[in-house]
Amino acid sequence: MAAKATKPVYDESKIKTLSSLEHIRLRTGMYIGRKGNGSQYEDGIYVLVKEIVDNAIDEFIMGHGSKVDITIQDNLVTVRDFGRGIPLGKVVECVSRINTGAKYNDDVFQFSVGLNGVGTKAVNALSCNFLVRSYREGKSVEATFEKGVITGETKPRLPDEKNGTYVEFVPDPEIFGEYNFREEHLEQRMQLYAYLNAGLKIVYNGETFSSKDGLVDFVLKETHFERLYQPLAHREKTLEIAFTHTNQFSETYYSFVNGQYTTDGGTHLSAFREGLLKGVNEFAKKRFEGADVREGIFGTISVRIKEPVFESQTKNKLGNSELRGELVTQVRDVVVDLLHKNPKVAEKLITKIEETQKIRKELQSVKKMARERAKSVSIRIPQLKDCKKHLDKAKGKGKESMIFITEGQSAAGTLVSCRDAHTQAIFTLKGKPLNVCEQKRDVLYKNVELYNLMRALNIEDAPDRLRYQHVILATDADVDGLHIRNLMITYFLRFFGSLVEDGHLHILETPLFKVRNKKETIYCYSEEERDEAIKKLGRSNEITRFKGLGEISPHEFKDFIGPNMKLTPVRIEGDQIAEVLTFYMGKNTQERRTYITDNLITDEELS
Repeated sequence: MAAKATKPVYDESKIKTLSSLEHIRLRTGMYIGRKGNGSQYEDGIYVLVKEIVDNAIDEFIMGHGSKVDITIQDNLVTVRDFGRGIPLGKVVECVSRINTGAKYNDDVFQFSVGLNGVGTKAVNALSCNFLVRSYREGKSVEATFEKGVITGETKPRLPDEKNGTYVEFVPDPEIFGEYNFREEHLEQRMQLYAYLNAGLKIVYNGETFSSKDGLVDFVLKETHFERLYQPLAHREKTLEIAFTHTNQFSETYYSFVNGQYTTDGGTHLSAFREGLLKGVNEFAKKRFEGADVREGIFGTISVRIKEPVFESQTKNKLGNSELRGELVTQVRDVVVDLLHKNPKVAEKLITKIEETQKIRKELQSVKKMARERAKSVSIRIPQLKDCKKHLDKAKGKGKESMIFITEGQSAAGTLVSCRDAHTQAIFTLKGKPLNVCEQKRDVLYKNVELYNLMRALNIEDAPDRLRYQHVILATDADVDGLHIRNLMITYFLRFFGSLVEDGHLHILETPLFKVRNKKETIYCYSEEERDEAIKKLGRSNEITRFKGLGEISPHEFKDFIGPNMKLTPVRIEGDQIAEVLTFYMGKNTQERRTYITDNLITDEELS
């Protein structure tokens, strides 16, 4: 008879006390958020870079050093600033001992983002190799570490070196696994540093990033194609704002605290939005609604405060509630002053708001008709096969939920028969959806299919009420399927850009070929993979070309939407999305035809 399992004993022996170093390496998320592999902007390896660069920026803010040199090659990161340099007698402590640093002292660092003495220590602990060198008045101290443990300390003689600090490190693969730095994420960060610190020169891998006019330059770049007027901007020591309106339907904001990009906003952002509304209404002597004032706005705010309170070590959201009232008043007064000083811009801004107000009122009757029409047809959405679990951001639930947007009954039938009904929903398009590239918002209510899709996703009133974590375009890999895919991407970018920006929209990658023999079956997602499979399996094999999703059996398809599902996220790259949409999806047929003709690749060029 088997022995009865004993319950684990909970006593004093089970209590552990971790050192600071052990805690950082064991509970990494508390210090840098997500680990990731470098594919996403907020992945941990970029947070490590940011923590070191932040220290260099703090020196610039305090008036020491106007240049930062940064290199990243083969996962080795180096950062050299030309500030005051770490005091030579405290170099080791400042990079390895938690709660040690000069940023508790307002006389030395008034507007630092790193106030807890953790950042550089976390980088050190999470790096397989870490080196720091401080230069002060012709003297220097160097210390080296491995996984946060000191391996050496020297005092090299480098009399010609200018004051400042040099740091190099390699993120530890034991923590981050296989990772790669992506240039687009790094360049975006460097450019943001430049915009936030006018006059600072950042040299990254030989390329210089700098800005003369700060956030104005940022707004000009990001709204290159669609801005309705030149940005209005204000800059002083503790507050900088810049904003304009665009033809987009959504609101776009970038907020910063002491140079830190607060991706989740916080007190300063809510104060900016309220102050903007109050300023516009005071200037216009009207009572516009907030939604009318803010539709299409592209706004930025940067504040510098002495004691920022963030909701986590990753500093994504500011929580200083005591600042809000004063900041709302300050922004209101700035906006009123800017509008008075720029009457032509003010006229364009008020005209834009009045047009938005008019369209909103017209839409109310269109929405009412659409809702009554939907009720008369069916209480439920006819094209939706729903799942049981849904996304609830407020409660942090349903992050595994997804909806497949597919074409035709055949593909939908395949998906329905092999899906996980708990987490996977299906919306079936009846044909090619309407091209909405140059349509107004009322088309969302007048077109039955687009309205039903909006209802299915629960984004009619606000994109942040999305019912599914992943919105997946599952179309055939032929010309018609790609066209439908582009039409749907246009739909989301045109009316629900934030849904794309937040990483919810994906493309389902399904195999084009199946290569098999009696012993093995290989699914191939490209012609190159097919050729490799043929070589591997030898001559005695069978090759199947899948022309559409409906041709793949439910038994096979289950593997492609299971744990090993291949999803390609739809990303917004660059600053000319509206221009790209207009070129590829607009009414400029002749221009596109000319472009295609001029860029055809001949058989000779291919060979």
